[in-house]
Formats: sequence, structure tokens, C-alpha cells
Amino acid sequence: MREIELSLTSIDKVKNFVSITAKFDAEIDLVSGRYIIDAKSIMGIFSIDLSKPVRIRIYEGKEDTDDIINALNEYVKK
Repeated sequence: MREIELSLTSIDKVKNFVSITAKFDAEIDLVSGRYIIDAKSIMGIFSIDLSKPVRIRIYEGKEDTDDIINALNEYVKK
């Protein structure tokens, strides 16, 4: 499992983020405080506090986690 911090600060960013994560078969979750949300669920993502950075968990699977992180690079909190 790999975990990185992301920033999803607008509706358009969330839509694009979900579109990207849906392309991968890997299990991907967002973690915000004590909540764990499926990163492919737009409704789930809008149920958490996006004013703060969230963590993404990518579970080892069929795809290389580096490919997923590269696809989501614009959302990585720097």
C-alpha cells in the first residue's frame, strides 16, 4: 500500500480526479480524518471535508502504483 497527500479544492478537480481513478482496476481510497472513502465515488468524495488535504491510499494490485501516482500528479500536495 502507498499513501500520499492530495489537494482537491474544486468541483472540477474532483470530477477529473474521479475520472482518472476510474481508469484503474486497483483499489484506491481517500482518507480524511476517521473517514475512508472509495476514491472512485464522486458522491463519497463530496461527503468529506475537502477544505483540508486528504490522503490517498493505493493498494498493491494489477497496476503499478507509480503509474497511478503519475496520473494524479497534479493533485499531489507539494
